[in-house]
Order: sequence, then structure tokens, then C-alpha cells
Amino acid sequence: QVQLAESGGGLVQAGDSLKLSCAASGRTFSNYAMGWFRQAPGKEREFVAAITWSGGYTYYADSVKGRFNISRDNAKNSMYLQMNSLKPEDTAVYYCAGDEAIVMLVATQRPSYWGQGTQVTVSS
Repeated sequence: QVQLAESGGGLVQAGDSLKLSCAASGRTFSNYAMGWFRQAPGKEREFVAAITWSGGYTYYADSVKGRFNISRDNAKNSMYLQMNSLKPEDTAVYYCAGDEAIVMLVATQRPSYWGQGTQVTVSS
């Protein structure tokens, strides 16, 4: 089992930046591809970004490409999402997720492990 815990959410204004963190515990963090998803009120959960176990490859949803940056520090069992130029449409609960296979994050979007989520609210 892998336990995931997000932090760093909050209320910001449009154009601001925010950095989310995901702390992992349990099995060896570096064995897992990791990613971020989000769910806005009344909408389905959607893929935001993912990163391979080594950090060598990253993937982004078109809606955040060029504004968000995903990274990880395997020595700290942590993953991050730097969000810049935030827009009101970025308002959502953001979830950290992990799986041994990157395809489960990027393609099927059914990773094995989920965090509890952290709220991000962007005011206009």
C-alpha cells in the first residue's frame, strides 16, 4: 500500500501562483509513477499532469500546459505541482495519485492510489 497526502491548497487570485505537495509513505516511492488530477464542482475528475518514476518524462493536460509544472523528489518521497498564472477555471479539488504504470495515470486514468485531495480556489 501507498499512502498519499496532499498539501498546499488555498484561495488565490487570478494570475497568482500556488505550489501543491504530495507526501507519500508506505512502499518505495521511487517505484511509482505519480500524477495530479482535479475535480471541479459538478464536473468529472480530470487528469492534470503525471511524471514517471525517474522524473524523466512528464505529461500535461492541454488546459495546463505551459502554466503548471510537475516534479518529484524521490529522496523526500514527495511530488509537487507548481501552478502559475492561475485562472478561475482551475478552481477544483486537486488529488495526488500513484501507480506502478504511467499508463494508468495518463491513459486509463485509473491509478491504484489516491490522496484525499486539497482545495484550490482561484478568484477572479
